Amino acid sequence: MSALKTTARRTASTVLAAALLPALAAGPALAATHDNNPDRKKPKPPARMSSVGGLQLAKPGTQVRLGPGAPVLPKDVSGRSWIVADAESGEVLASHNAHWRLPPASTMKMLFADTLLPKLPKTTVHKVAPEELADVGAGSSLVGLKENHTYSVHDLWLGVFLRSGNDAVHVLSAMNNGIDQTVKDMQEHAEELQALDTTVVSPDGYDAPGQVSSAYDLMLIARSGMQKKDFREYCSTVSADFPGEQKEGEKRGTFKIENTNRLLTGANGITPYKGIAGVKNGSTTQAGSTFTGVAERNGKVLLVTVMHPDSGESLAVYKEAGRLLDWGFSAAGKVTPVGELVPPRSAESANDTEAVKDDEDRKADAANPVAASQTGSSGLSIALSVGGAVLMALATAVFLVKRRWPLPDRARRGPGQ
Repeated sequence: MSALKTTARRTASTVLAAALLPALAAGPALAATHDNNPDRKKPKPPARMSSVGGLQLAKPGTQVRLGPGAPVLPKDVSGRSWIVADAESGEVLASHNAHWRLPPASTMKMLFADTLLPKLPKTTVHKVAPEELADVGAGSSLVGLKENHTYSVHDLWLGVFLRSGNDAVHVLSAMNNGIDQTVKDMQEHAEELQALDTTVVSPDGYDAPGQVSSAYDLMLIARSGMQKKDFREYCSTVSADFPGEQKEGEKRGTFKIENTNRLLTGANGITPYKGIAGVKNGSTTQAGSTFTGVAERNGKVLLVTVMHPDSGESLAVYKEAGRLLDWGFSAAGKVTPVGELVPPRSAESANDTEAVKDDEDRKADAANPVAASQTGSSGLSIALSVGGAVLMALATAVFLVKRRWPLPDRARRGPGQ
């Protein structure tokens, strides 16, 4: 038995060394991940992964480039994959196996929402048919929908975001011409976002063979979703009243539902994170715990994703996400980015068009300096003047000029802020 343990320890040490080697070559300072059970053999990330967002993100292990005065990464982070990025500039501040394709659990619901929110008016009322709930996976998280009861689309989205209700996902999918169509739409949207590590099999994130995403992709998806006002509002809502069972001859009552994102609500030993504004957590047998969050401090907005921590610490995914956010806010401006969050494909095409237009404007200005002084604007400056209406859809101007998108006022939504 002792020989087996020695072998396991040597294997774990070899895996850890292999994971850290690329990062040691890339930057001056790193923090090793922590595991309370060194005898456990961990799965290894691929030796080479996707290079979307930068070549350094294709490397296994921790990637960071610390500059003068930058804090070292927290040591007590055990996620198999994680990433911290500036939500607005898209700069990746640090990462660990950013493109490792892993089961995403209910963080897949971010892609579901980002895909379907623009398609279904929230005032629409829908009566739940029995067959719409028939294929909800055993052991799924549920909001508690009842057959033959009516719910507004707004109610259903509250069920998705707050309770991570797979029943609400299935009903909304039925309103979108079914599960198969919804999966197809989600996959197409993932490809538009350049979330190319993502394969959609089930729209609710329920464990399914072949269903994967990555920490990097979940950041792209969250960043896209947060540019939609309804998405921002739903993912930052702490609690809501949800329609209950309709009993004959009685007024339909409601029951309270609360967001399962513990960095948003607190509970179970987790303190609400200062400045948190969403977005989504998840947990399944295959995925372990996953979490993507967005937070703002002193005008800086950061995104973080942690996938499958295995330290054994209670509610580790929230604690590790909080540590990485703390590091990110302290390190901002003191690190050299190791990659970037790429814009959607349509934004890249628009960027090319904008560049051509800007070049034409410059030539016209040079030929007619008087007219230039009178108009005083190019395509870029016009985009900068666009107001809040640009946030109502996946507007390319947001990515082209790196506009800020307003986060909900958490002080009006729950405790701890």
